[in-house]
Amino acid sequence: MNLLDFDSNFKDKLENIPEDIVFYNIEEEPFKVYAVKKQKTDYCNEGCYCRMDYEYSKTVSDGVSHAIGNPAGGRIRFRTNSPSVTIAAKEFSIPKAAAVSNMSSSGFDIYVEDDKGGSRCFKSAVPPADNKNGFVFTAEFESSEMRGLTINMPTTCGLIDVNIGIKKGCALEAPLPYTIEKPLVFYGSSITQGQICSRPGNSYEAIISRHFNCDFLNFGFSGNAKGEAEAAEYFKKLPMSAFILDYDHNAPSHEHLKATHEPFFKIIREANPKLPIIIMSRPVFEDDADTVARREIIKATYDNAIKNGDENVYFLSGKELMAIARCEGLVDNCHPNDLGFYSMAQALIGVLEDILK
Repeated sequence: MNLLDFDSNFKDKLENIPEDIVFYNIEEEPFKVYAVKKQKTDYCNEGCYCRMDYEYSKTVSDGVSHAIGNPAGGRIRFRTNSPSVTIAAKEFSIPKAAAVSNMSSSGFDIYVEDDKGGSRCFKSAVPPADNKNGFVFTAEFESSEMRGLTINMPTTCGLIDVNIGIKKGCALEAPLPYTIEKPLVFYGSSITQGQICSRPGNSYEAIISRHFNCDFLNFGFSGNAKGEAEAAEYFKKLPMSAFILDYDHNAPSHEHLKATHEPFFKIIREANPKLPIIIMSRPVFEDDADTVARREIIKATYDNAIKNGDENVYFLSGKELMAIARCEGLVDNCHPNDLGFYSMAQALIGVLEDILK
């Protein structure tokens, strides 16, 4: 496909793309798109990649219905022997959604996989400073061997379409399956969404996914994860290997957190009696009175579950999550930097190692 047949807005962005590059839309076979699905919304008639059923999201809150249009955790996977891969992305700003100005908010990153399930970061597709409708980026390889690729979608911008360009005549195949196909499901704040990691592959969920070669779903809703029962009702029906609960930062008060946290947990647990559930307090290494009070509310959910004979519930405190990064792991006393996300990932991996066996 010629990209201009799809969208004339890319005309000025294709000047340096060789004529032997053929573009394919990621909705076509053999591409596999994970964690997001294209849907029409009130703010995007063309349809954009969403993390949750749009019509249902409106029953949770107006904020969640906008936040799901951020494709955090979305991945494009395929195999090819093309000596280059070009990403042509059509993006837009979602009204009422969080605005974050860094590479992860509207950029992609590309990971090269090996046949054993491991992967390494190869290139980051960084949008230009004047990016408005989308951009084109090409990654060139040193050889034409067959390789698996995972392209992580942005954490914050709206994403209407993605087309992948490979050299004409080169192979294009479906990706190898994840070792653990039933996804890990994460629910929480802007931290869960991946803000403010330097690129999408550095979110703690993405790090965990690469470690275990497993699928995951990201339900981090910046400023809008408030433990609504409607959200829990949606999540409880999902197939999953484990559920990770972390919305401490978005609870507007101690009273709200206490009124919602244990009921939210119970909705998930009653529908999934054997499901591993990890409960986390916000990732802060240094305590203050507010942090301690919130942690005690959250830990009470865990303690009560243990008292009731729950053998599949786990608790991680903010201190444990930031044990590696300590005070160097936060950008603004709230959001982790890349070191902070790595620290969180390692703490969770330590718990998940036994769970996922």
